[in-house]
Amino acid sequence: MSVWFVTGASRGLGAEVTREALDRGHRVIATARDASAVLKAYPEQPEGLLAVAADVTEPAQLAAAVEAGLARFGRIDVVANNAGYGLVGTVEESSDDAVRALFDVNVFGALNTLRATLPTLRAQRSGHVLNISSVAGFATAAAVGLYGASKFALEGISEALHGELAPLGVRVTIVEPGGHRTDFLSGSSLRTEPATIADYAAATGPVREAMAQYDGRQPGDPVKAAKAIVDVTEIAEPPLRLPLGADAVERIEAKLDLVRRELDQWRRVALSTAH
Repeated sequence: MSVWFVTGASRGLGAEVTREALDRGHRVIATARDASAVLKAYPEQPEGLLAVAADVTEPAQLAAAVEAGLARFGRIDVVANNAGYGLVGTVEESSDDAVRALFDVNVFGALNTLRATLPTLRAQRSGHVLNISSVAGFATAAAVGLYGASKFALEGISEALHGELAPLGVRVTIVEPGGHRTDFLSGSSLRTEPATIADYAAATGPVREAMAQYDGRQPGDPVKAAKAIVDVTEIAEPPLRLPLGADAVERIEAKLDLVRRELDQWRRVALSTAH
């Protein structure tokens, strides 16, 4: 039996991971800005669930959630950094306020959660950090570049964290879902910049239209994704990266192919600067 600390646990993938962990007999400290939203999903009030109000942009709230979780369960074994949202808009169209708010949740919120939970994992010399990224954190696209940038940042942090925590017995996995049938494309999880620049219409118009039509029709099953995420915490040697969905695999392979082709094409120039 493990004890999980999940952010953004009231809906979407966070709610599915919470349910899957509980179904397997694990204990879950489920955090959300509104704890009642978590409890609504579990009217039966399972004994292993502790719902705590915690906004990831508020370090004091996260510290209190950790304290409450330790008082109830005595330890924390898995930290699932799931809280986050998306932003639609080109790089130029996206306002400074919108981008800073996005990074406050997707990047600094994850850092706040890590600072609150890692002292416990380090003291135990065991544990597993799951940073929920996105395929956009590996291969982003027009109109969602700033969202992708926030996930690129999370992946860079995670790679460093992997090296820092491995000697202490704490594992790190970056989860990279493609499109799954959660509410991520709804207004509750996806914000769209109102300002548009006509010059970008050809590049971003199809993306915006596709995302509007995609909601609820994504190819990925969030229940299966949650099972895969919990599975990866129960094996001896988990991967650093866990892509989820055929679309995620396709986009990652396409980028790897592109990087390899360009590296081969420009190898002579790259090596020409060596001493």
